[in-house]
Amino acid sequence: MWSRCSVWRLGWMLGVVGIALAVGGCSSSSVKIESKIGVINAQRLLNETNGGKRAKDILASFSKNRQALMESEERDLRRMEEDFARQASILSSAAKREREEQFRRRMQEYQQKAAELNREVQEKQREVLEGFRDKVEAVVAKVAKGLGVQVVVDKSKGGPTIYHEDGLDISNQVIEAFNREYP
Repeated sequence: MWSRCSVWRLGWMLGVVGIALAVGGCSSSSVKIESKIGVINAQRLLNETNGGKRAKDILASFSKNRQALMESEERDLRRMEEDFARQASILSSAAKREREEQFRRRMQEYQQKAAELNREVQEKQREVLEGFRDKVEAVVAKVAKGLGVQVVVDKSKGGPTIYHEDGLDISNQVIEAFNREYP
């Protein structure tokens, strides 16, 4: 009969042989694929394409409009606070409490409005940049296919690329193609 030790050794050997076949089989059946990689600077695309400049202008205008609304609210709050400070000495304690309560409510409204406007700006930014990004992806795909590039990586600061040779950068070709397609 088989002893426990023999069964264990046989199982162990079969496991090693299986792993060796799997690893050896995988490496011998692999096909070498030539691949070409390109890099782009997404920030340059935003700054130098017509569509990117338009997107930045739209966002700047939208943000400026929202900022003007907030500045108007801030001026009103300052005026309210200054009026209260000037009149504090002549107001009764009940009138002071009422004014302080009005100011607190107004400050809460201001903070809520600021948060709402901030959300609007973020939503607009997401919407505008998403549309621009979709166009960029389509143009990058066309340029990459034309150049025989299989993978394009973003080389912008903070992006995944740490090093690349200058010859891999296809940003110029993408900018030219983008401006032709979206004048």
